[in-house]
Amino acid sequence: MRLIDGIDIPAPLPGQVEVEIAYSGVCHSQLMEVRGKRGEDRYLPHLLGHEATGIVRATGNGVSKVAIGDKVILGWIRGTGMDAPGALYNWRGQVINSGGITTFNERAIIAENRITPLPKGLSMDLGVLFGCAIPTGAGLALNEIDISPDDTVVVIGIGGIGAIALMYARCHRPKKLIAIDVKEEKREAALKLGATHALNGSDSDILEQVMALTDSTGADYALDAAGHTATIELAFNAVRRNGGRCVFASHPAAGQKISIDPFELVNGKQIQGSWGGGTRPDQDVPRFYQMAVDQNLPLNNMITKRYSLDNVNVALDDLEAGRVMRPLLEINPSLGE
Repeated sequence: MRLIDGIDIPAPLPGQVEVEIAYSGVCHSQLMEVRGKRGEDRYLPHLLGHEATGIVRATGNGVSKVAIGDKVILGWIRGTGMDAPGALYNWRGQVINSGGITTFNERAIIAENRITPLPKGLSMDLGVLFGCAIPTGAGLALNEIDISPDDTVVVIGIGGIGAIALMYARCHRPKKLIAIDVKEEKREAALKLGATHALNGSDSDILEQVMALTDSTGADYALDAAGHTATIELAFNAVRRNGGRCVFASHPAAGQKISIDPFELVNGKQIQGSWGGGTRPDQDVPRFYQMAVDQNLPLNNMITKRYSLDNVNVALDDLEAGRVMRPLLEINPSLGE
């Protein structure tokens, strides 16, 4: 990914908002885009990034959700407000595309419906997590499934989304909460976050280990946040017949396929994809934040390393290598003071 200076920021059109970015997150979705794993990209060249916090600097006609000076969360999941088209930027006479949201920049033109007011008491650095990681991860645990104290829940992939799904699932006190990851440090982190068991996903008998912990019947729910064909298949195979449900939010590279036994579907296993955890940002972001406060969830643990915008490629490399939970770009941190 190339860093460029001197982009002209267009005036916001109806339904658009100009935001000065304080912090941005870095997600596997951007990693897949940069590495060319999302299929043909018809919009090159374009800006990147889809979770951030910032301050509103200007608004286009018709914008009523936020006003100049408001502190806001930016996220890719559509909420209320106008669904404005992506802005067109100019750089040395060349058009640079963007969608409804981009955040790897100092200032950005954002569609009104990709903006949520920052809840009072939430810092702007932690607020970044509420743009993507928490809506998706918490949504997996709270919106897509209905955990009871008698349930067993499996979470596969303890990165940003998986760790958050695990934290919020723990709030419902399931009987067993099984974390699976190939990295020892992430398994250790999962235990600190409330997992009752942490298994090594690279073990050849990983499915047998899950079955041993579930009386050979399988889990009630399995959430895949690793985004590989093998982990989605593991999640499906790990749930019980007659109502066990596998839900996944991250997805493999374009063109890859999963393989499951259709007879297991006949026997009542369920599998579904999740679009952002089924989150409605305007209602759910305040709810997820209040839950984090009430349950004293260790959200600070999610941000393990901070980077300048100039080092965004290093952040992507670290994310790809599994060296960080959720990289944080400090673009203009003074805005959060």
